[in-house]
Amino acid sequence: MYIAASRTSDLASGTDRKPALKRVSANVVALGMVSLVTDVSSEMVTAVLPLYLVLGLGLNPLQFGLLDGLYAGATAVVRVLGGHLADRWRRLKAVAGFGYGLSAVCKLGLVAAGSSVAAIGVVLAADRTGKGLRTGPRDALISLSSEPATLGRSFGVHRAMDTVGAFLGPLVAMAVLALSLGSYTSVFFTSFCVAAIAVLLLALFVRDRPGAVDRAAVSARAAFGLLRQQDFRRVTLWAALLGLVTVGDSFVYLVLQRRWEIAATYFPLLPLGTAGIYLLLAVPLGKLADRVGRWPVFLGGHAALCLALVLLCGPQAGLWLAVVALGLHGVFYAATDGVLMAAAGPLIPAGLRATGLAVVQTGQAVARMLSSVLFGLAWTLWDLRPAVLVAAACLAAVALAAAFAKPVRP
Repeated sequence: MYIAASRTSDLASGTDRKPALKRVSANVVALGMVSLVTDVSSEMVTAVLPLYLVLGLGLNPLQFGLLDGLYAGATAVVRVLGGHLADRWRRLKAVAGFGYGLSAVCKLGLVAAGSSVAAIGVVLAADRTGKGLRTGPRDALISLSSEPATLGRSFGVHRAMDTVGAFLGPLVAMAVLALSLGSYTSVFFTSFCVAAIAVLLLALFVRDRPGAVDRAAVSARAAFGLLRQQDFRRVTLWAALLGLVTVGDSFVYLVLQRRWEIAATYFPLLPLGTAGIYLLLAVPLGKLADRVGRWPVFLGGHAALCLALVLLCGPQAGLWLAVVALGLHGVFYAATDGVLMAAAGPLIPAGLRATGLAVVQTGQAVARMLSSVLFGLAWTLWDLRPAVLVAAACLAAVALAAAFAKPVRP
């Protein structure tokens, strides 16, 4: 059921000027609220974790790259499983809810892990497992609750709400650190409490949209058969290749901190630059993708990240350069995160939507895990600037090749 229906002619012509929230379903808004609260919780941890591991526990860039890669790649094994089970059981909401719940419990695991790097690694892997289980079913719910012509807008609205949480999370983390006199344990426990609220919101306000699907059609063979479809296979392949040459968020913030010698007290504020731009541009770029094509906007986001990397290894010309780099990092996410799901969604049958989206996400997760390890190794062996320059060059080359490939029609 839509909050307010828009005429088909208006959607086609783009003449309807009602606010974006009026054009998306109530389910998308409810899922956005769940993601908002969840991201407050997760970004509280993300904002302080690099500082805690590198400065607090003394990890070198390679060690941090291994943990960051684990954090990004632990979802890979379970994304397809979560999507497949959600489609097979026709319980998208239930599988997503289990994933949200597992991630919430892992915040308590960080409290129990203390300063043990091995234990922290196990907890981070479990936390990302929860994320992997929930992401495919959640994005399938968004896709199945939206009109095909407005998928970019729906994902943009969801990602914008999600980013409000990403914006608030570091602020809450800083407030908790200040009130607790620098206690990371207090941050982790508060994060658990917030995540529990998100699980409750999901249970109360999100409606399942499984559709009338024959379970026999949702087999493992049918799921792997998606990769035999040329357009879907090419989208999955290029998304993975671009993920392989993408520098992870934590490394971007660590580079900023090293280059501009930003005080540890202000480190949790760095993600706010990314989140602020993401919040402003997620809906406009989602609408633009619906109009001009989702693949060009997706690649434009990678071009923004490439430019940000070039600025990071350029002359140390003042804090304004760091602000511009953070802004471009936000443009990257606004133009890629939801847009890729909007591009892949129409290529997948409704009964396999969670599975198919999870396949795309798995390719990205594996690639980004390898990317974190390789970048950490390059930083350790070559130092900071050469590692960033090589990453920027590789990203530019792959993005240019993907522009000629054009796996998604406008």
